[in-house]
Amino acid sequence: MAMLNILHYPDSRLRRIAEPVATIDKSIQKLAEDMLDTMYEAPGVGLAAPQVNVTKQIIVIDITEDKSNPLIFINPEIIDRQGSAENEEGCLSIPNIFETVTRAEEITVRYLNQYGKSQELHAKNLLATCIQHEIDHLSGKLFIDYLSKLKVSRIRKKIEKQHSRAI
Repeated sequence: MAMLNILHYPDSRLRRIAEPVATIDKSIQKLAEDMLDTMYEAPGVGLAAPQVNVTKQIIVIDITEDKSNPLIFINPEIIDRQGSAENEEGCLSIPNIFETVTRAEEITVRYLNQYGKSQELHAKNLLATCIQHEIDHLSGKLFIDYLSKLKVSRIRKKIEKQHSRAI
C-alpha cells in the first residue's frame, strides 16, 4: 500500500489532459490500488490519476460507507446522459470547499476494468455525479469550473488564506 501525494488547487498540473492507457499491466493495476488506498485514507469517494500527478485516464470510486465496492475505470467515456440534478460536490484537490453543481442525473459509462475487460455501467444519483466529476479531472476540468467567476474568486481567496495560516 503506497500513499500517493494529492495535488491541490491551484496547482497547474491539475489542468493537464490525461492520456489513454495503452496497456493494462501490473504497474497500472498497482497504480489503481494505490489510488484506492490514497482515496480511502484522505478520505474521499473518488480520485482521478491527474490528482496524484499521473496523466493517465484512470479513476477510482467507492461511494459505500464501509468501503466495500471499489470501482476502477480505465479510459472511461460517458456514452449517454439523461436528466439533470443539482448536488453538492467537494474535491480532494480542493479541500474543505463544497458547492452545488448541476450534472446529468443518470449516465452510461464505457470503460476498461483493471483486467482490460470492456465494461458498461449505468449509474444514477451519487454514483453518476462522482463518475462525471472524476472524468472531468481527466480533461483538466475541476468542479469549480461550473461556478461563477465571483464564487471561484472567493474560493481562491479562501484557499490562499488557508495556505498562509498553514505556513
